[in-house]
Amino acid sequence: MPHNSHSAEPARPVIYQLMIRTFGNTNETRKTNGTLAENGCGKFSDITGPALVSLKQMGFTHVWLTGVLEQASGTAYPGRPADDPDILKGIAGSPYAIKDYFDVCPDYALDPANRLAEFAELVGRCHAHELKVIIDFVPNHVARSYASDVMPHLSFGQGDKRDVFFDRDNHFYYLGSNDAGGGPPLKLPTAGMPGCDGSFDGETGFGRVTGNNVVSWVPSIHDWYETVKLNYGHDFTQGRATSHLPGPDAALSEVPKTWRTMDAILAYWQKTGVDGFRADMAHMVPMEFWRWAVKRARARQADVFFSAEAYDNDPAKLTDGHVLDELLHAGFDAVYDDPSYDVLEGIYDSGKWANDLDPLTFAGPRFHKSLRYAENHDEVRLASLKEWGGHGMKVGKPVSAVLFAMGRGAVMLYHGQEVGEPAAGAEGFGGDDARTSIFDYGSMPEFAKWVNGGKFDGPRLSDEQKSLREWYGKLIRATQVRAFTAGGFYGLNHANKGNPEFGRVGDETVSGHWLYAFLRRDSRTGQAFLVVANFHPSETLRGVKISIPQDAVMFLGHSGDDIWSFTDRLDSTWSGSVPRSLLETEGVALPELAPCSALLLEIGK
Repeated sequence: MPHNSHSAEPARPVIYQLMIRTFGNTNETRKTNGTLAENGCGKFSDITGPALVSLKQMGFTHVWLTGVLEQASGTAYPGRPADDPDILKGIAGSPYAIKDYFDVCPDYALDPANRLAEFAELVGRCHAHELKVIIDFVPNHVARSYASDVMPHLSFGQGDKRDVFFDRDNHFYYLGSNDAGGGPPLKLPTAGMPGCDGSFDGETGFGRVTGNNVVSWVPSIHDWYETVKLNYGHDFTQGRATSHLPGPDAALSEVPKTWRTMDAILAYWQKTGVDGFRADMAHMVPMEFWRWAVKRARARQADVFFSAEAYDNDPAKLTDGHVLDELLHAGFDAVYDDPSYDVLEGIYDSGKWANDLDPLTFAGPRFHKSLRYAENHDEVRLASLKEWGGHGMKVGKPVSAVLFAMGRGAVMLYHGQEVGEPAAGAEGFGGDDARTSIFDYGSMPEFAKWVNGGKFDGPRLSDEQKSLREWYGKLIRATQVRAFTAGGFYGLNHANKGNPEFGRVGDETVSGHWLYAFLRRDSRTGQAFLVVANFHPSETLRGVKISIPQDAVMFLGHSGDDIWSFTDRLDSTWSGSVPRSLLETEGVALPELAPCSALLLEIGK
């Protein structure tokens, strides 16, 4: 199963995702539904030189500063009243309910009035440590209370025709009297919650469609009721056909109003020194917009980085094709690899096998353009005792080794993952859902041990946590060589299904449940690796032999009857060898594979 195409692109991005709110917050009160005053909040200034040095030393190239943009919030500041709790999720508010695209959250500033300057200083610190900066770009929806005080003339909704559901140059979609729910006022599902009455003064005489496309005056608690959908010149209720929209070379005067506003937003942040954007729910926005907007952004800055959160199985996607492929065609550098994540989590939680990864390796160009992650702010924590089989932080090792090693695309680690943050207990709006809340004020108990009052040296971490953090650094650095950043992929599970020495457990009659193996090779240098992962949480796999068939040997490019060596470059000093002539019949004999472990075996001869 080879992917052999050569890439001359620079080393892939290795992204560290951090939420400003929680990264530097060492307040250990952690009151459920606590206020900022009670539970504290991380600041731009908490991301100090020592913090950035530690990330750079681990091997990161980019920092995704999650939740930077000003959001609707229950915290008031001079000249900025708190938002109505009916349009908030959590006291702190969702970072994906943006209130001003041209501003940053005042919570994160030592001097809220000086918040944009403090953010600019943070960007400068990142650049001084040779780390590029990514921020969120949330194109599909905004907070119901959206109003830009930085660029008031570019506030969404100004000049909209509210008496029609759709108009090409409206920013929003407006509800009609015949839409579900019986007409105005908008009735929110928050009635009865603390401080809520189910209404929002901003939408008593009119109503707007929710961020998740719900056309109703009575959105449910399961909807994105706190946000409103943005209109890109296409009526989504009429289907996915968007070819009527302008092309990538259209002039500003030729595109819908929302396109122009979004272009101004991207240009604004590019001018501040931001190096890239993570586009939220990018599949819900017309591909024509992306082709136009990314091209314009690249004209301003050729190497600006665009990654897309997108899901092809979402009915709201605006293309009949595979949306991840369409986004790459539109100019994105990377797209979320949710399918691989789902398989790997499924090995622990829903009976999937490692073999189930194989169909995903035939994804064409997308395979090497996928952004792979084992955690992010939307997903459950690996170390949660409620998810991933409840096996704790160790499951991150084989999972991350496979994800980081299988393709040439960007990879990402979420802050706290490297020290086994379990997200145990309810913090507020999110409940006890195995996620570090993005809606509430609080700190991460285990990560705060690493921060150690701003020293970022982790003396309070357990030995297992310290070892895990060191291991992630080893993985990142080991996979930044050309075999991984520019090489092809060849999967070995298919050739070993009938091999009884390929990690079978119990009475299994087919191999590939807990063991996954593949080859990576760079055609320019000949550098090659055999990657092996044991996903089993408690079983040591002994006597493993991996058959490398003849076409895989050809993929590796070696010839003759030489002795081939296999040396681990990840976390051990193990080395073994086998004659080329026995690679298929006898296979590569491996050492004992401990539970939740991985090997990155460099191949030599």
